[in-house]
Formats: sequence, structure tokens, C-alpha cells
Amino acid sequence: MSDEKLRLRKLIEHWIEHNDEHGARFEESARQAAEMGLEMVAESLKAAAEKAAGVSEHLRKALEAFE
Repeated sequence: MSDEKLRLRKLIEHWIEHNDEHGARFEESARQAAEMGLEMVAESLKAAAEKAAGVSEHLRKALEAFE
């Protein structure tokens, strides 16, 4: 694998990890918002977590395409 391809692969791996961390934080914050009675905030954070999971899925597909 060329250096450029390897660099891109490593970057995608980093993005997956980073995005998964954000998604988990969104879910945690959604639970906290719900506990505070902030249902609209909680719903929006849950939606953000779902979108983050979708982004990670696309990034994983991109990573698989290297194989």
C-alpha cells in the first residue's frame, strides 16, 4: 500500500474512533437531558447520536474498501 493510501486509511480509522466517542457522548448527554426534564433536548441529542452512528457506518465501509 502506498504511503498516501496508508495515511488515508489511518485517518479514516481515527475518524471512526473519534466519531464513536462523540456518539457515545451524545447518548450520555441525551440521558442527562431526559433526567432534567428537557425532552426536546434529549430527542435532538438522540437524533445526533443516531446520525453519528450512520457516519461511522459509512466510514467503516470506506475502510473495508481498502481490503
